Amino acid sequence: MVVLRPLSFACPKCGSRDVLYSCSPSCCFNHVCSQCYATFEPETRRVGEFTSELGPLPDVDTTGPTAPCARCGEYRLFRVDGDSVRPDQVLCVSCRALLSLELVEVGE
Repeated sequence: MVVLRPLSFACPKCGSRDVLYSCSPSCCFNHVCSQCYATFEPETRRVGEFTSELGPLPDVDTTGPTAPCARCGEYRLFRVDGDSVRPDQVLCVSCRALLSLELVEVGE
């Protein structure tokens, strides 16, 4: 069984991990860095399928980083510890897609 961790990523401008999700999934996936105030959006791309057994879902801060799944559109994405999943990939627990994540539309 694998351990799931909340999604996290660093600001593409200053590297801070103090990043807030500033919108709602029905609108967009705009994030803001609390240190330099840069804005950006995460995008995902499907790179595989997760076939191992999942552990319990962790509690997630609703203002914490999130992104839409490229396969199903859901935003229930997690990092995976304890499996052969690459550290730069994330898992959608809704459809079990393995995803790469890229930060786009970086602004001031």
